[in-house]
Amino acid sequence: VDKDALDAQVKERKIQEAAEKARHEELANEMKRNDKIMCMLEERQKNDIRNINKAITEFQKNFQKPETRREFDLSDPQALKKDKPARLSDDDPRCTVSGLQKFMGEDLNYDQRMKFQKEQLREWSLQQQKDWKNALADQKFADDLYDKNRIALDQKAMEQQQKEEENKRAVCAATKDFNRTQAAEVAERKKLEKYQKTKDDMAEISSLLQGDFLSENPEQAVSSFGSHRVITDRWKGMNQEQLMAIRYSQQQQVLEKLRLKEEERQRDAEWDRQRIQAARAQLVLERHQQRQNRERRQAIDSINAELSLEQKSKNIYLKEEEYSNFPTSQYYAQFNTTSR
Repeated sequence: VDKDALDAQVKERKIQEAAEKARHEELANEMKRNDKIMCMLEERQKNDIRNINKAITEFQKNFQKPETRREFDLSDPQALKKDKPARLSDDDPRCTVSGLQKFMGEDLNYDQRMKFQKEQLREWSLQQQKDWKNALADQKFADDLYDKNRIALDQKAMEQQQKEEENKRAVCAATKDFNRTQAAEVAERKKLEKYQKTKDDMAEISSLLQGDFLSENPEQAVSSFGSHRVITDRWKGMNQEQLMAIRYSQQQQVLEKLRLKEEERQRDAEWDRQRIQAARAQLVLERHQQRQNRERRQAIDSINAELSLEQKSKNIYLKEEEYSNFPTSQYYAQFNTTSR
């Protein structure tokens, strides 16, 4: 069992799990941030609707009172108290032709009455212009305050997003540096191991080649009792077939060692290929995540644009409604009622 390779696999698997966990945490934080932004936008929209309704109520309370309506005299509870007697004098303008109280050409107060009505109409017009200017000033102040608050919130959101992007880039850079350092250490360790193994193999081969066993030194088998006697456990007098068998076994050992080296080289190449594929997959995942972040930011920008358009259309609608609530015909109707 290659313990170093297994340890490297376990370490790489832990690094991948840590990166996956960090990526999930980043996605969870981003989802929480988006939910928070949506809550802030909803709260801001509710406040805007509440302020608009409050402004409409205040405007109706101050400038659209029941007594200013054209048909209020038909449902006035104080109508009987305010009503005048049927006749005050012979010059009473309420006396009609059928009453035979006033005839054509006898309107002596016509000039004063017309002057009073014109003055009254002018005062009403000035008062309406003043009220309208005050309402426009209040609306402009509210719009400016809303724009300032929206700009401040957008600025805070942009700063938060920039900080998160900087943190993400720092984490990615640290991860890449760590992976690069680990790869360099693994390559250096393999290089040293290969060099040490080669050195040990050469030393072993040299020792075997220079030893008495392979060199078949005949002096090692000479006995001390005479040259004609040999030491049986040191005798090297083998025949040609035994020598050929030994040489064949040695060749098989050399081939087996070469095969093992080739398998190790292929295994290292396979590990390198898997590591490159993992790095490519990580890069593709990061690009996909960046594209999702860009689409999410575009969606938020489109939502903000829609909210802005909705606010503008609502302001235009309110202005049109306010214009429609103060028609000039109202005053002419009051003028005709007073004339009658």
